[in-house]
This record gives sequence, structure tokens and C-alpha cells, in this order.
Amino acid sequence: MDVKMERKAEQTNSTQALTMVQAINDGLKTMLEEDDTTILLGEDIGKNGGVFRATEGLQEQFGEDRVVDTPLSESGIVGTSVGLAVNGFKPVAEMQFMGFIYPAYDQIMTHVSRLRMKTMGHYSVPMVIRAPYGAGIRAPEIHSDSAEALFTHMPGIKVVCPSTPYDAKGLLIAAIEDPDPVLFMEPMRSYRAQREEVPEGKYTVEIGKGEKLQEGTDVTLIAWGAMIPVVKQAAKQAEQKEISCEILDLKTLYPLDRDLIAESVQKTGRAIIIHEAHATGGLGNDLISEINDTSFLYLRSPIERVTGFDVPVPFFALEDHYLPTPQRVLQSIEKAVHF
Repeated sequence: MDVKMERKAEQTNSTQALTMVQAINDGLKTMLEEDDTTILLGEDIGKNGGVFRATEGLQEQFGEDRVVDTPLSESGIVGTSVGLAVNGFKPVAEMQFMGFIYPAYDQIMTHVSRLRMKTMGHYSVPMVIRAPYGAGIRAPEIHSDSAEALFTHMPGIKVVCPSTPYDAKGLLIAAIEDPDPVLFMEPMRSYRAQREEVPEGKYTVEIGKGEKLQEGTDVTLIAWGAMIPVVKQAAKQAEQKEISCEILDLKTLYPLDRDLIAESVQKTGRAIIIHEAHATGGLGNDLISEINDTSFLYLRSPIERVTGFDVPVPFFALEDHYLPTPQRVLQSIEKAVHF
């Protein structure tokens, strides 16, 4: 059953209109209720409910042993989670911001992603690392990084990134139930940007599968997370110029939904990749290689990228100039179509 059919089936159940951050809270609550081995760890996630209130009310409901306020030590949070994971728990570790994940990088690279291989399958690491990411919320320095490429380059850990409240809850539950580690990226700009009907109770969105959000014939737009609304605006503007855009939401950044990408690009003959991470070393480069491997002979123009710039994410007064905009995406669409 594909994602759209699943959603249709679930609409027969009761739903509630939630923002993304509320959907994440609901997903965590659902798993805390269902599975006693689920445990949350992070800075200020308990009494404070998290800096974005993603864990609001959960410590009060489930207690300090299930929703644990930790010291300010990302390495310690992830290291403790590894120990819990190999001893029968399903820890969900929160990095307050993705820009704070770097002290934990050693733990993730040397232990989280490798333990299944190092123990020849005797142990897996069923843990989730939640990481709010991205610019656009006027946060201070080091709070707005999009570092997904550091982790998609790391076999052994899956990387997912929802763009809607529905996907946020479903992907989070799927990530918690996955027997291997998952980096769960949360686009901060999307936390309260929209409300969507989200089924009550438990459901999952399959990891490793993207979704075609819009059918088109002239060009394929590939994006994820907070870039999806930007791409949709650009596609509307392109439609006024009689250019038909197909929009793909990857949802999972590793492993990629290769079939979805190849099918779309082979149909349209053109591709534009949009992400807010830096251009050099960004995931867009891997996507270009993937498209060249599967669809090079179908291309009618070079693959375009619209990305952040190769500078640290600037202070909030300038971050709008750093982020991809519908205008920049539209320029690339016209460039590809009129090549």
C-alpha cells in the first residue's frame, strides 16, 4: 500500500489538527504509552518540556525515569543512549539543536553506526537521535546548521527528515521501532508553520520511501524538510509561465528512494535539487551522482542545484539571504527548461 492509500485508510480513524512540533510530541507520547522500553533523554526536555516544547508534559505523565533531564553534554547523552540501546531499551536522544551535535559526532561515528558490524550482528543499536535543524527562525550562531551530509556519509545509521506534521509523527514512530539507529532531523522553520489532520494513536510512515507531491512533465524538483514549501511556491510561479513541475519529497535521506527519483527524472528529463545545506559536500552532490547512474541518457539539460552558500550560516539579520528562495528556484527551473 502506498503512502497516499495508507493516509486515506487512516482517515477513517479519528484525527486532530496538529502542528509538526505537536505531532512529534504525540508520537513520543504514543510510544511511551505502548512500549515501556522507550526512554527519552536530553537537555531541558523534562520540567521545561524542551526549548521548542516538543516534550511538554511528558515527564509529568511518565516520570523522571522515562523522560530524563540530562547534563549539558551531547557526547554523554548519545553515549548513555548507546548503553541503553544494547541493553534492551529504545532511547530517544534529543540534541537541542543540530548545531550542537558535533561533540557527539565521535560517539555516533565510532559506536552508534558501527556496533552491529563490530559485533557481527550480535548487537544492534535501536536508538533515535532527534536533531532540530535549519535556518529561518532567527536563532543565534551555531543553532541553524544543516549537517545531514555528515551522517548520510556514515553507513549504519538511517537519516530521515519530515516536512509535514503527518510525516513527522509517522516517521518518528517508525524510527523508534527500527532495530538500527536513526537520525531524525526536525526542520525548526516548519515546527509551527502549518496544521494538518494527524491520526490519533499509532501509525508509521515507511523509512526509505519518498513521496511524489505533485505530478509534472517538464522538470523534477527534489527537496526535503523546510525546503518543500519553498519548492511548492516556485512550482506555482513556474506554472504561470506554462512550466509543469514534478515535486519529490525524499523524507528519507539515507537510504535514498532511488526508484522514485529515477522514475521521475526519466519522465521529465530535467532535475533540480534544493537544500539549505552548503553546496560543497552537500547531499545534492550524491543525488546528482545517483541521477547520472540511473538516468543520464534521459537528461535534456544539466542537473541544477539551489543550496545554501559555502559560508557558516550567518547571523539572523542575514539568514534570509543565505536560504534558498522561491525566486532562486524559479531561476533554476527556467534555466533548465530553456537550456
